[in-house]
Amino acid sequence: MSAVAAADSRLHDLIALAHETDSARRRELLRGVTDLFFSGERHGATEMALFDDVLGQLAGEMEVAVRAELAQRMTQGAGAPVGLMRTLARDEIEVARPVLQHSYALSEADLLQVARTHGQDHLRAISQRHSVSEAVSEAIVERGDDDTLGVLLRNEGAELSRQSHERVVDRAAVNPALHEAVVTRQSLPADLLNEMYFVVEARLRDQILARNAAIDPAQLEAALAAGRKRVALSDGALPPDYAEAEAAVRVMKAKGEISPRTLAAMLRNRETTRFLVALAELADIDFHTARRILERKELDALAIVCRAADFDRSLFLTFTVLILDRDDDAMGRAKAHGDLYGALPKDAALRTIRFWRMRRSTGDSAAA
Repeated sequence: MSAVAAADSRLHDLIALAHETDSARRRELLRGVTDLFFSGERHGATEMALFDDVLGQLAGEMEVAVRAELAQRMTQGAGAPVGLMRTLARDEIEVARPVLQHSYALSEADLLQVARTHGQDHLRAISQRHSVSEAVSEAIVERGDDDTLGVLLRNEGAELSRQSHERVVDRAAVNPALHEAVVTRQSLPADLLNEMYFVVEARLRDQILARNAAIDPAQLEAALAAGRKRVALSDGALPPDYAEAEAAVRVMKAKGEISPRTLAAMLRNRETTRFLVALAELADIDFHTARRILERKELDALAIVCRAADFDRSLFLTFTVLILDRDDDAMGRAKAHGDLYGALPKDAALRTIRFWRMRRSTGDSAAA
């Protein structure tokens, strides 16, 4: 009897035993079929189809633990039967997980079908694949919860389109649980990374500054160009006295009366809107960014603005004390931020503020 005939005979014997009701015997049958599949012999199309039918029939009648064992074994070798792997991928997560994470038998269409119809456990398993296509990632971003999205973002082998990255940043802006996964993602576009600056904690802000300092000039220009298309114009209404303050600052500028020291006087006299307009003018940022820094007392962001605009350290400290105002530890906090100012490389400050300046050229006039 030839090797092919012998293999067919064994397969038909296994098919005949597929209706075995004893659980232990069923597991033995399943192991026999998988052993035959991984015997090292090359399998033709007809034999592969037969394997697929046998394994599919047996698996459909097995308990979860046996199906899970089958899934684990079938992902360890190449060329697994496609039909069986599709079935296992749609099974309970204990069965589907190794297949969704590792099997190369699944096509993009197979993964999309699972991603669009199954729950978060299945989505997380797909998110851990060695590589995830843009289309599959898009489906995961659309349906995934925050835990799932975090798994996807931490996988640099997952490709995300520009649109998917934007949706991720929008979600992360209001969800601290996603901050670290977003900021530490190496493929996140630089302009979107810098959108996260005002919403993340200090250690993640330091990472953003470090990334900005290392960015290639050509990449920086490309990131700025992409970011200009995204700049939002819905930063909130301008204050009632904005027009008056803007006109006053324009006159002062024409007379050469706008200086860093003038800004300190405005802040000291509580001419808030005029101060913000003048700061935006001297630092070349938009009014809304300046207002956000002041209202939220974003002193590390203020340090970046002052460093990039060449305001000296003493002026920065003056701003800091005036902004903290009635804070019990205003002087102590001012000194701490003064040390931050001194340690901040000007180049990093300049690169960071260029992302904030995008709004000035694309959105400020429309917002006004």
